[in-house]
Amino acid sequence: DLQTMADLAHAAGMRVLVDEAHGTHFYFSEELPLSGMEAGADMSAVSLHKTGGSLTQSSLLFLGPRMKEERGYVGQIINLTQTTSASYLLLTSLDITRRNLALRGRSIYQRVIEYADYARKEINAIGGYDAFGSEKCDGKAFFAFDLCKLPVHTRGTGLSGVEVYDMLRDDYDIQIEFGDLHNFLAILSVGDRPVGIERLIAALADIGFTHGREPATDLVSEYITPCVAMTPAEAFYAPSESQPFESCLGRISSESVMCYPPGIPILAPGECVTKEALEYIRYAKEMGSKMTGTEDPAVEYLQVVLE
Repeated sequence: DLQTMADLAHAAGMRVLVDEAHGTHFYFSEELPLSGMEAGADMSAVSLHKTGGSLTQSSLLFLGPRMKEERGYVGQIINLTQTTSASYLLLTSLDITRRNLALRGRSIYQRVIEYADYARKEINAIGGYDAFGSEKCDGKAFFAFDLCKLPVHTRGTGLSGVEVYDMLRDDYDIQIEFGDLHNFLAILSVGDRPVGIERLIAALADIGFTHGREPATDLVSEYITPCVAMTPAEAFYAPSESQPFESCLGRISSESVMCYPPGIPILAPGECVTKEALEYIRYAKEMGSKMTGTEDPAVEYLQVVLE
């Protein structure tokens, strides 16, 4: 609920900065979630290349009306970090994309929404997959849904999202956004065409028929209640040692352990290494999830606070 959060922050005299990397299209349809600027954000970083169509690495920084007196200061700070040799190729792509969206943005994203709705319907008709949408919104933890995204729950096929992601890429030459233990995500945008949607649907049907198994029953909880023993800073800077993964039960982690995507820590610095956390990490590794955040890239060892 970005608008409520913005109102609370402003009431406390704070500025609101929004990471709107996947939100370019929010500005072009009332059917999509509220955009950062509409919600009252003071600054919003929009990665125009992700869903807008500009070249990779090109993005925009929006400033809201409350920042009118501070625009010069923002520019000064940006100049401290930006290159003095800007890419005119990227700048030109931003201008071309801005023009295209200003003239055709609403019709473009209405078409994308229709493609995604069609894909959801057809994927659900295959069986085993759950291509869910706005029906899951409860106004609380699941506040809003981006209709241009195509998240699909895969465990009814007996396959993990990582497995489906890998098969789509390796066997069907279809690159989607990511796969995790239970889901995969495809993002539809300005460049998608009906033939691409049909290829994805056909590939998923083939995967389900060829590789589908009994629905998985070996699920572990996706949320693990953290056991916090120290602050993250205290644990991160404390003397630590590397210990074999399986022998770390009860110790205090001094590093983060996460599956990427989505990059949400299973363990964070200062948290106790619990049985549930070890089980989840072990399960994620077995399912082929990419693990990150640890000093040991294979996650055979963990950094824990020295006792």
